[in-house]
Amino acid sequence: MTAYSAGHWTDFGVAVAGSAATLAGLLFVAVSINLERVLSFPSLPARAGQTLILFTTPLIAALCLLVPGQADVALGCEFLVLGVLVGGFQVRLDARSVRAEQETPVTWVVSRVFPAIVSCGCIVVAGATLLARAGGGLYWLVPGALAGIVFGVINAWVLLVEIQR
Repeated sequence: MTAYSAGHWTDFGVAVAGSAATLAGLLFVAVSINLERVLSFPSLPARAGQTLILFTTPLIAALCLLVPGQADVALGCEFLVLGVLVGGFQVRLDARSVRAEQETPVTWVVSRVFPAIVSCGCIVVAGATLLARAGGGLYWLVPGALAGIVFGVINAWVLLVEIQR
């Protein structure tokens, strides 16, 4: 079945790795252009870090997916470890970050904690269901990668455009 065979996912892995790496590079440009402005807001350095993590998590998952001849059990374990470690680190980073004055507790949770839970949670589920060979397997990588990229682009927009207002 396609959901449990990494060999069928190479094109997806190449597309995600290329997209995520490009976006991570563009994030460095956006932050460097607005570095003084980013540093002038106590909440934005952590948001820049979160954005980098949002882009690199699907990149790392895609690179794991592209390892030739790797056993599905090893890949499932890699996804479990990646999702738990990166998700935990990201939630910890976000929990320590300062909430901006204009952010309500709800908007802070939605913009900071929710992206980590969704993107990394889907990678964990992909790993677990790949190991169980039931429940969706590698199809869980799709919402995980999309969440990382979409939430990362939203954050990058804030770091590049919104802070100029």
